[in-house]
Amino acid sequence: MKLIPVISSGIAGPLGVLHLPRLWQKASLAAVGRLHDDYPACGKGYDQMVLDALGLDREEFLAFIKDRKPTYPELEVWVLQKKGGHLDAEAVRKLNAAIAGYIHDDATRKAILAENNIEDNGTIKDAVNLNNLDDWKAFHRDVLAS
Repeated sequence: MKLIPVISSGIAGPLGVLHLPRLWQKASLAAVGRLHDDYPACGKGYDQMVLDALGLDREEFLAFIKDRKPTYPELEVWVLQKKGGHLDAEAVRKLNAAIAGYIHDDATRKAILAENNIEDNGTIKDAVNLNNLDDWKAFHRDVLAS
């Protein structure tokens, strides 16, 4: 069975980097052929934003995940090693603000809310929560309702 990642982009691990746990989960699932076909192992949105902010090479990151199959804490150790033992706090702050503050376009928002039978009354605008709803709906459809 291929799996839908359900770690939210709004979650950070001990290093405090939003979305890094989700990127680890997606890349890890893809490395063993278990990532649901609707999800990229490392896409161009939040995934690339995290890699860019941390100054990590995409192919090297994916190879590390595939070859080592690290636990999440092992990934964070690797990230710190690549960064000389510390992260640029300002880069992480800017990344986290960009992730938390990203707003989907109106059509995407309306589609996700409609799919979840939630009224579009303006209270759910951020991409993190909309993406959560989208993931949870897909999880329910493919795992629980099948």
